[in-house]
Amino acid sequence: MTQPEQSAAPLRDEPAQRPVAHREVLHEGMVWDLVRDTVDFTADVRFDREYVWHTGAVAVLAVDEQDRVLLIRQYRHPVGHSLWEIPAGLLDLDGEAPHVAAARELAEETGYEPQQLSTLVDLRPSPGGNDEVIRVYLATGVRASAQEFERTDEEAELVSRWVPLSEAVTAVLEGRLTNATTVSALLALHALRQGAAAAPRPADAPFMERPGRD
Repeated sequence: MTQPEQSAAPLRDEPAQRPVAHREVLHEGMVWDLVRDTVDFTADVRFDREYVWHTGAVAVLAVDEQDRVLLIRQYRHPVGHSLWEIPAGLLDLDGEAPHVAAARELAEETGYEPQQLSTLVDLRPSPGGNDEVIRVYLATGVRASAQEFERTDEEAELVSRWVPLSEAVTAVLEGRLTNATTVSALLALHALRQGAAAAPRPADAPFMERPGRD
């Protein structure tokens, strides 16, 4: 049995970076790198961990006045499926603020732009295997963008659909939607509608802390 914590403080993930005795970059990829760290966990415990250095990402759950959410279908080669997802993209442009990147991704992938963005939920989708952080924004007041975007590779076959939130949540619970970011976003919005929080956080809320890469 694990040691129970007695604190009554609010639940919060806390920075607790352990010393890295040695770091080796095993592979430099097209987008992400694979590294191996030798971690000094305690004075008596040392171990190696391999994981992916990730750029970080943003995603956008757009909702209209009818409480419909905007989903896109995209081919995902690693899993061999076309998945219904919310628009998302990497934080790979130097100096671009996350909420600006989110608005750009929404426009590029769907042709819509938001009048307002707020922070819906923050994610570390696979903390045992990579350092990726994802911020999901809630977009309201969306309207068609006047700009035309060229879509290539997998994005050349993107299709979009406005879906009632309740229908999308049912698809999650029945196992028909499986993209982790999309599942988290839909359930977070559903919880918000049920009064789990008074309001979402502002778009420029402090971003998640990440370990150093020195």
